[in-house]
Amino acid sequence: MNILEQFRRSLAIAKKDLSLYYFQGPVVIQGLLIPSFLFISFFFGRDMPLTFFIPSLLGMALFFAVSAITPVIAPWETRMKTFERLVSAPLPFWAILWGDIMASALFGFLITAVIFVITVIFLGGEIISFSLIVGSIVAAFCFSTLGILISAPPADKPSNIMLLATLIKFPFLFISGIYTPIESMGKFKFLSFISPLTYYVDLARYSVGGANYFSPATNIGILFGFTVGLFLISLLWHKKSLEKRF
Repeated sequence: MNILEQFRRSLAIAKKDLSLYYFQGPVVIQGLLIPSFLFISFFFGRDMPLTFFIPSLLGMALFFAVSAITPVIAPWETRMKTFERLVSAPLPFWAILWGDIMASALFGFLITAVIFVITVIFLGGEIISFSLIVGSIVAAFCFSTLGILISAPPADKPSNIMLLATLIKFPFLFISGIYTPIESMGKFKFLSFISPLTYYVDLARYSVGGANYFSPATNIGILFGFTVGLFLISLLWHKKSLEKRF
């Protein structure tokens, strides 16, 4: 069976995920409201330029939208006994994970597109660049693979994985240059380099004319590297924990 056929089957899994988990009213609202409330609580009333505000909002919107549901798909399907049917289907395990990743990435990119439209209305089309569009797509897949990695422990209770996701996501939020520029972190600057969110926010800052730390090509390249690395680790960990799910 060729790889294109496997991707077609991954698309079927992505379609299933989108209809069951993502395109639901509460999930869409959560994807929009959480980053919006975080943005309002931290930035309103502070004297900062829009070139710092907008990249932070884009980063939070994409990061939270992509990682809202992805970590709980595996434990939820383990609990509902549907994970067994997926594993027994005639497709490789990587294609199952890739289907989950595609659904999450598409949902996150669509949520971020809403933020794009709003910012274009207020600031004009000059904030949208080719590098930002490409970077948003790569970052959506990157954050999605992070969510798949978080779901790797063989749990059948989504609440346990959501706790783990919170313990990982929020520290990333605070070290990624969203609230404090990388160059202002002093000796703790190295912490920001371990978060993939750092590179997307930095890319967005470049697009809106802010003070970026890396070049656009470097940011996109690192995000792509994170995506590949996280996917390979996720695949190995999921395979290792597969027997414990049944």
